[in-house]
Amino acid sequence: MEIKEEPCRIKEEDAEEQIDEYGDAVSSQTEETFRPKQARKAEAKGPFICCECGKVFQKKSHFNSHMRFHTGEGLLTCTECGKSYTEKSRLVSHMRVHTGERPFTCCQCGKSFRYKHALKEHLLSHIRGKPLSCDQCDKTFVYSSNLSTHLKVHSGLKPHCCSFCGKSFSRLENLRIHSSVHTGDKPYVCSDCGKSFTSSGNLKTHRRIHTGEKPYQCSHCEKSFTFSGSLKHHEKIHTGEQQY
Repeated sequence: MEIKEEPCRIKEEDAEEQIDEYGDAVSSQTEETFRPKQARKAEAKGPFICCECGKVFQKKSHFNSHMRFHTGEGLLTCTECGKSYTEKSRLVSHMRVHTGERPFTCCQCGKSFRYKHALKEHLLSHIRGKPLSCDQCDKTFVYSSNLSTHLKVHSGLKPHCCSFCGKSFSRLENLRIHSSVHTGDKPYVCSDCGKSFTSSGNLKTHRRIHTGEKPYQCSHCEKSFTFSGSLKHHEKIHTGEQQY
């Protein structure tokens, strides 16, 4: 008898409330089917501008949700670190940082993840087989676009030039970060402590201090770290490069 192999499925931890890859609650297909079309089209169109911080929203529902951060109305607060959310699904997703829960498991290798989007990205490594490797170094990439961007480092091509000092960069984002040295602009501000940063990446890394997130896990002992540099330093203990 021929056995059909079922495709890999992601198990949802809550059957009633589905959560998308960004942690947002989404409507089920059945709910969308029976929701009146008039109700779906009734939402007013933007732009809606927040008078408190200047942020712009195209949907009134998103605007109303954002305003709760300023008014404090109906906010859900994490009991571990005090961070607040407007939606229960986001708080549930955040709490995994503290509990260590990893509900999304890969059916191919058994590796588990905190977030659905992380599992989806991981599954690509199985679907595509071998990752895309750089022929100049040992770095690997899932997406060809990322590999193409990386290859500029080896080619020496730096098409993005600073108008202040003439220094060139291989990536536009690096030029923007560099330009802040001349302008003093640090547009990315931490909502927890008020510290500002030149790039969203630096802010994201900094916020782990407040959230307690440790995304870098040792493959030898499963110990987790806040920063990639800390993981590399730790792994030397296993490789024998470091004796303590």
